[in-house]
Order: sequence, then structure tokens, then C-alpha cells
Amino acid sequence: MIGIVDYRAGNLTSVARALEHLKEKCVVTHDPKVLDKASHIIFPGVGAAGTAMANLRESGLDGELRRWVQEGKPVLGICLGTQVIFDYSEEDDCPCLGIVPGKVRRFPADLEEEGKRLKIPHMGWNKVAFQGGHPVFAGLPEAAEFYFVHSYYPAPNDESWVAGWTTYGIRFCAAVAKKNLVAVQFHPEKSGRPGLDILANFCRWGGNDAQ
Repeated sequence: MIGIVDYRAGNLTSVARALEHLKEKCVVTHDPKVLDKASHIIFPGVGAAGTAMANLRESGLDGELRRWVQEGKPVLGICLGTQVIFDYSEEDDCPCLGIVPGKVRRFPADLEEEGKRLKIPHMGWNKVAFQGGHPVFAGLPEAAEFYFVHSYYPAPNDESWVAGWTTYGIRFCAAVAKKNLVAVQFHPEKSGRPGLDILANFCRWGGNDAQ
């Protein structure tokens, strides 16, 4: 069973529907005892970092997420769920979970591409250059695009964490992975067949970045 963490950060229904489409059993809950029994954890989210971290601390799920990662349970972060696993976010000047060394930065206000000003938030479809042949990203078409909605992007201190790059005015980290943790800035549950393939790969994954 796949556990979807409910910390009042939205986007849970679309993730659950995507898993149901894949015929994967899942539960949406904030109860750590239920999530403990799950084979895999998905940590999605939309909204602001400060509110998300306040909700996680209030519920005690901040410590549970750290524990699940430390204990080796396969964990997938999505969008805001990816951002708050870092040390710090410029959004709300917010200390975060500290699972991934680094910070989350805001896109520059003067972001441009080919002389044209780009809108923030970054909203739309972009290709991702995946690195290292990680099993969660295996078998994806080279031309595949994924759906992004964000004004902030993850910036790991150590590029060995980076599992995928995207360009939107600047090149930024679109996916991180190490051991049993994978996280993506885009929304696989809203990215058509390639996104479903990522979710399916995750559900079958044993939690090791070499398998």
C-alpha cells in the first residue's frame, strides 16, 4: 500500500486518482501509525513553505518524515513536498526539514529567455534531463515533458543529489535522488503518460538508487 501524507497542503486527490488509475492501493492520511504500515510514502503539496512547515510541526509529521527516510522506506516528494525537504526556503524565510542539504531559491525577477521576459510563477510543460539512470526515471521517452507550477526551485549544496535538470531562463534542479529518497519539482500526477510511468516505477521500486 502507498501512503500519501496529508498535511493540509492540497493536491492529494489528484495523486490518489493517478495511483488508482495505475491500480495501486493507496491511503491519504495524517496518521503516522497508518503511514508506518505503508510500503512507500508519497509527500506531495502545493502552497507556501511557511504554512506547510507549520502544519508539519503541529502534526508531528516533520519528525516522522525524517524517520521514514532514515529507516529506508521509499519516499517520493512532489512540488512543495520536494522544497520542504531542504534545509531552508527563501519563501517565508523558512527553516525546513533538513533532509537534503541546500536551499530553495526564488526565480530572479528579471528572468529572460531569448530576450523575452519570462513569467513567474513558471507554469507549463518542460523537458527534464534526467541523470544517472535512476530506476524511478527509467524508460521515459527523451522527448517527454512534465508539468510545472512554481516560483521557487531547489538548489542542493551537492550536485550529486541532482537526478534531473530543467531550463526556464536558468538551469535548475528538477529532481533529486539518493538512496531511498526521490523528489521532483514537477507534478507527475498531472504530466500524462510519462508522469504515470514515474509513479508506477516508484511503486515498484525497492528503495535503492541502484536497483
